[in-house]
Amino acid sequence: MADLLKTGSDWLEDMRVAHASRTVAYHRSFDFVEIQATPGETMFEVDTEHGIERIESRDFLILAADLILLGVETLPQRGDRIKEPAGAGGELKVYEVMAPGDGPPWRYSDNYRKTLRVHTKLIGTEP
Repeated sequence: MADLLKTGSDWLEDMRVAHASRTVAYHRSFDFVEIQATPGETMFEVDTEHGIERIESRDFLILAADLILLGVETLPQRGDRIKEPAGAGGELKVYEVMAPGDGPPWRYSDNYRKTLRVHTKLIGTEP
């Protein structure tokens, strides 16, 4: 008997990729891959010596199977970069994979580990 929840989850992810994603370049060292990603955000609350600080992360939802670097399916790492087109002028926004404090810079976004939610921070632009 088919797992109806998995079937529904797979269908939703296929629709997200087909209708709510854009092409970005995922970089690690000298290797990169162009993948479909859906932008999002996560609000973190970090306890500091001055109280609770709220930090917003630019997130990218990507299919785990698409993150292939040096010919191997891999998981995100701190310091990786995501370059996203910023408009008609060809400018790219550059994001670094990270999360506040010691938290993980990514997590699975679904119960079936099909989609990764990668936390990033804008670090600059490129022409």
